Amino acid sequence: MSTIALHPVLVDRLVTRSSRLKNAVLIATGAATVGLLAQVSIPLWPVPITGQTLGVMLVGAILGARRGALSLTTYLVLGVIGLPWFANFSGGPASIISPSFGYIIGFIPTAFVIGYLSEKQWDRRPALSMAAFGIASIIPFIVGIPYLWVVLHFAGTTLGFSATLHAGFTPFIIGGIIKWLIGAAVLPGAWTLIERFVKSNEK
Repeated sequence: MSTIALHPVLVDRLVTRSSRLKNAVLIATGAATVGLLAQVSIPLWPVPITGQTLGVMLVGAILGARRGALSLTTYLVLGVIGLPWFANFSGGPASIISPSFGYIIGFIPTAFVIGYLSEKQWDRRPALSMAAFGIASIIPFIVGIPYLWVVLHFAGTTLGFSATLHAGFTPFIIGGIIKWLIGAAVLPGAWTLIERFVKSNEK
């Protein structure tokens, strides 16, 4: 049986000698980056608009599938334990019953998928990067919207289909498109700059 060859991601071009310690630092840095961007927030019920999703996609693309997913798992676990780095400096076990928590769960497969596509070199070409970030942008909603409905239902607010979309999807369309375009533009540009830098130092 043949295997699908994967390629180094952006961080591997910068950190040429990998180790468990370096990977742990990268994973922690990725989680902290998402936590920082989570504070770029526009209050909105029941889910605030934040910079998290852009951070999630960039972390996944830069670190790759495994490290990206571990980074977002770290973000989720430490946030639930009590580290206040969810949106609006929130955190703790009560976060699990927040309507927005499903999106945080969805960040883990989001980082994995875009990390995998980056390992397939989708992040190096503008058209493929656009497709990769477009696919990744959808994943948090696949998990987050049903989770939002369930939490609100058990809290006594049962929304219909259109009302659920209005609460958990529609307000994020424009922001999502902007994040999608930013991410899709940043990665190919970063690859070009890093390759030039590395080649100039090799001369």
